[in-house]
Amino acid sequence: MSLGQHLIELRKRLFIAAAALIVGMIIAAIVTDPIIRLLTVPIDLVAEQRGDTQKVALMFTTVASGFDLRMRIAFAAGLLLSAPVWLWQIWAFVMPGLTRKEIRYTIGFVAAAIPLFFAGCAVGWLVMPHIIEVMATLVPEGQALMYQYDYYYDFIVKLLLVVGVSFVLPVFLVALNLAGVVSGRGILKGWRVAVLVATIFAAIATPAIEVFSMLLLAGILVVLYFAAAGLALFFDRRKSKRDARMLPPDAAAGAGG
Repeated sequence: MSLGQHLIELRKRLFIAAAALIVGMIIAAIVTDPIIRLLTVPIDLVAEQRGDTQKVALMFTTVASGFDLRMRIAFAAGLLLSAPVWLWQIWAFVMPGLTRKEIRYTIGFVAAAIPLFFAGCAVGWLVMPHIIEVMATLVPEGQALMYQYDYYYDFIVKLLLVVGVSFVLPVFLVALNLAGVVSGRGILKGWRVAVLVATIFAAIATPAIEVFSMLLLAGILVVLYFAAAGLALFFDRRKSKRDARMLPPDAAAGAGG
């Protein structure tokens, strides 16, 4: 295909992806009220703990604040609902330029990355209420605790994204191993640094006083790291056996000696 044909193909794929996103946003806009109620559950818990529902609430400071929050939720939910369509459009545009081996690897990485990302988001969602409750205990008694809607929404979304992406990092380690950039032994040797980084990341992502959430997140990240190292060692061993079979008999004998 010429450059012009590629651009026409790209425009078609982008149009389909944008149309799917718009449809997803329209569907998501219908259910924004249940989503908002779900997002504000931690605020309700804090209000019950403080015993004053009038001084703990989600705060809207401008005329268009309610509309802005609903649009943010509709976009995020619409992006999620339309993901099968726009992911397929990206894949359909890139796939013709890939070899059969690259296609097989890409499918494997995507099949592993998507469940891990959503698993990370689920863990982030479980940890999130504890973070909000613990941080609320630092506010002096008798003071109003009003959560500005945009900061509150951004905090939740960023937390889910950060934890979700951190769960996908082991997949990139395996990808680097298959690309020959790093060996399985090299990944395994860095376990002390990995444990330290996982602990620091968990401490940043969760309040310092919420030890259980920190240990849970750090433990999961460490387990995923060692799983990636084990998988990389398996691939290295299989590659070395395949290379040994491809060597001529005399070369194999010399290598053995």
